[in-house]
Amino acid sequence: MASYYLDIETTGLDEVTDKIITIQYQELERGTGKPIGKLHILKEWELGESEMIEKFCNDSSICSSYNFDFIPVGVNLGFEHKFLHEKSSKYDKFPISLLYRPCLDLQTMLVQMNKGEFRGSGLDKMTGKKHNGSPIPGWYQEKQYENIENYVIQETKEFGKLHQWLCKRMPKLHDEFVNSEAC
Repeated sequence: MASYYLDIETTGLDEVTDKIITIQYQELERGTGKPIGKLHILKEWELGESEMIEKFCNDSSICSSYNFDFIPVGVNLGFEHKFLHEKSSKYDKFPISLLYRPCLDLQTMLVQMNKGEFRGSGLDKMTGKKHNGSPIPGWYQEKQYENIENYVIQETKEFGKLHQWLCKRMPKLHDEFVNSEAC
């Protein structure tokens, strides 16, 4: 069983008309959330979208028939799901479906940490992430690829801090809950 941080960057929000410009993933240690190995950043401007998706399938275990070979961990994985499923189908690749396999979406925890409010529960509002990624389509259009890569690296670090903190705190919350009168 292997957990992987997974995120993508796109040129917009429409999975049919916009394209995936990066796929980033990194193996995580179960239980601690600490990164294992390097952060893989696949770039459309180097590979093309179809080839990037094919490389993701070939180099990771996302396309394995055993769903526990690649357990995606991220924030708002529904977004990654709709893009990866649409594009993998479009290019006649193995259909990548994140939501029909084991996955861990931290968005729910961010909403709970934000007193049940969706508004203001983004990774950029809840961590030290500088912004929500809205400049990325402009950077892509202007070929400012280094800005995109720097954003991806910074976002990965902020996600990692949050995920590791949750991995450390959640067992203690469980113990507190079990020992409370709520049970």
